[in-house]
Amino acid sequence: MVTRRGFIDGVSAAGAATLLGTTPPASATPPASATTRAGAAVSDAELKARDAIRATNVGMRANYAALKSELIGRLSPVIVVENDATGGKFTLIHGGSPQESVQPVPELFELAKSISHVPQGIFSTIAAYLSDKVPNLPNADRIDPHDLDMVAFEGPGTDGWIGPLQSYAATLTTARRQLREADLPRELEISCATILDEALAFVRDSVRGGTFDMASFEEFSARTCPGIRTNMTYAAAAQISGVEGLMRKWRATIGEEAWKDLYTVVLSIWTTSELNQASIIIRRCMNPAKVATHLIDLPTVEVPRDPVFVALDNLARIVQDRVSAEMVFPTDPVVADAFKGKEDLLSVEILHQIEGPTEAPAAPSPSAPPSACPVHREP
Repeated sequence: MVTRRGFIDGVSAAGAATLLGTTPPASATPPASATTRAGAAVSDAELKARDAIRATNVGMRANYAALKSELIGRLSPVIVVENDATGGKFTLIHGGSPQESVQPVPELFELAKSISHVPQGIFSTIAAYLSDKVPNLPNADRIDPHDLDMVAFEGPGTDGWIGPLQSYAATLTTARRQLREADLPRELEISCATILDEALAFVRDSVRGGTFDMASFEEFSARTCPGIRTNMTYAAAAQISGVEGLMRKWRATIGEEAWKDLYTVVLSIWTTSELNQASIIIRRCMNPAKVATHLIDLPTVEVPRDPVFVALDNLARIVQDRVSAEMVFPTDPVVADAFKGKEDLLSVEILHQIEGPTEAPAAPSPSAPPSACPVHREP
């Protein structure tokens, strides 16, 4: 079995700086206590007592971190998926060490999605110069006026959008001119050409008239929707074939006995964390009895510098918490489920105190400030 140090070196020790959460080292000093409380001095004895209480938690965290660090190098088998513009990078960990990293999705996926993103590219260029008022459009009730106000921070009073839009149009023109040489399937080539032609027409008309608005943009983008749907069909087929082919290969490599206990961690940003495309495909290839607990979608704030280390660090936490939850709370399955799941451990009790009791709450102490939160409760 590979050592923890050797494994971390294998996936880049720099990953330690990218953890989603940090744990104090064993030598961490408990935080200093306040010297006053409600205007009264706190005795040295009370300070020491409270620091001694805090030290128990510091010790727990050190022990927890030590267990997790050792577990990271023992997790097996694991597939780590990094979502990216090419359809994803997949890494197989088996026997405690990374075996192979592959980008299995055919290039057609990236090409089809690249052209599909063109309307979003134009929107991102002009959005700041929109009016901050939602016009009378068919989908007006689906646009939050405050969201629009935040995005349209420049407003329509300047022409600062023209230069960047023309620059992007030059990129689109090059793609359109060379599209035939890309050797795409004929149907995909036609849909890409339509999207690019509509985009260039929108840019031309907007620059010529010196203006645009939400209505003119939506008219343009609506004309690209059929082409985008075609591109999505080709991109999805390419990703399914690439990922399923790799799963079959790796399944044969590690054997059925190991595959039945496979963990898969899919890292994604928040906007793709539900019904993630890689997760949808991989779940069909895993042991159905283990999918609910062994397929883990892990949204990240941003793409980490060392995705494999981040995935394994979080997986180790999840795995040890599942065992810990049942052993620490053997008589309280509700709390145990909260501890080993996505809920905060105090969530059940907080919900009970906020929503559960039907009797009148106790009167607040004179020093407690009034709370504004209850006004948002449902009757």
